Amino acid sequence: MERLFETSAKLINLVKTDFKRSLYYNIDWEQKLIEIIGSRGVGKTTLMLQKAKELLKVEKNSVVYFSLDDPYFFNNTIIETVEYLYKYGVKYIFFDEVHKYPPKHKNYDWSSELKNIYDLYPDLNVIYSGSSIIAIYKGNGDLSRRKNTYMLNGLSFREYLEFNNLLNLEKIDLNDIIDRHIEISNEIVSQIKIIPIFKEYLKNGYYPFYNDNPAQYYQKIRNIINVITEVDIPSVAPDINFNTISKIKKLLMLISSSVPYTPNLTNLSNNLNVSDIRTLYRYLGLLQNAELLFLLSPKNSGKKILQKPEKIFMNNVNLIYAINSNNNEIGTIRETFFCNQLSYLYSANYPEKGDFLIDNKYVFEVGGKNKNNKQIKTIEKSFVVIDDIEIGFSNRIPIWIFGLLY
Repeated sequence: MERLFETSAKLINLVKTDFKRSLYYNIDWEQKLIEIIGSRGVGKTTLMLQKAKELLKVEKNSVVYFSLDDPYFFNNTIIETVEYLYKYGVKYIFFDEVHKYPPKHKNYDWSSELKNIYDLYPDLNVIYSGSSIIAIYKGNGDLSRRKNTYMLNGLSFREYLEFNNLLNLEKIDLNDIIDRHIEISNEIVSQIKIIPIFKEYLKNGYYPFYNDNPAQYYQKIRNIINVITEVDIPSVAPDINFNTISKIKKLLMLISSSVPYTPNLTNLSNNLNVSDIRTLYRYLGLLQNAELLFLLSPKNSGKKILQKPEKIFMNNVNLIYAINSNNNEIGTIRETFFCNQLSYLYSANYPEKGDFLIDNKYVFEVGGKNKNNKQIKTIEKSFVVIDDIEIGFSNRIPIWIFGLLY
């Protein structure tokens, strides 16, 4: 336990607080049970440590941070640890990597322990993080009525500008972009050459660890993919074995070579030697929940397990560069960026005409600066999203401005 305290103090003390993600300010930190989920590498640990550091300024010796993949938890339970900490006046406990916690009993996992902690210690605040894949985890403890869940996406273009000390901007609502994109663009391009910076963001701006070692950036992303497929997915789907992991990896590679991918489920099934189409749908669903893919489905399709997606995208542009550095079709890059940024805050579906239906309200067609509105000109509330322009006109909006939403 003493080693845990030392590690906690060291990590909290070392974390930098000069830049905070937009989600940091959106979380109601006074809630008793907070769940922060997101893909590996997007900054969940940093966000938690930053809050722990802030709390320690006013709550001396009452804040601790633990990672649940620490060897200490191989033989010790969460609830026993909390019982000990509570006696010594700890008020805020941050648990990282909950999906890696080794359960001590078959029917008593991390969710069961957190449920009991919530009920037994009404004046204790618990904040925990996990891979986005835990969204489909059917734990033994029902936390749905107790927890408050927040999702952390990778860096937006706005956050990238601030993170690299290039420009500080307030986040902009989608309706403001639609109504005021010319005014907003004019103000920004008067301060900075936005297009070359945006191109750099598309290549290396999504994960906040790029500046740590630029030369190893794509290798780190490939390592993340391996950990997600080999560790995270099996941690919430115990029936996933080595052979299944190989098929899931192959499926990801097949799709990444031609995204945005218009699914041919028969060909995919044959390539993977999968006889049951429901199994293929499950693999796709796991990859989407792990934030490696995004499945764009028609309006009103809901989240049906057997709903065929109209298009399949990689979750973000940096994944494309990391997996297929020599196969980066510009149209794919544009659509993937737009899909990632908009789907984080709004619903995204495939429309009858155009590329994206956002919030069941707006239709967007994405393309280069010679793109016209021929396909969507008869549709009310339709817009053309244009690459390689600084300032738009009428319903023609520059693509980079959609990176300012969060």
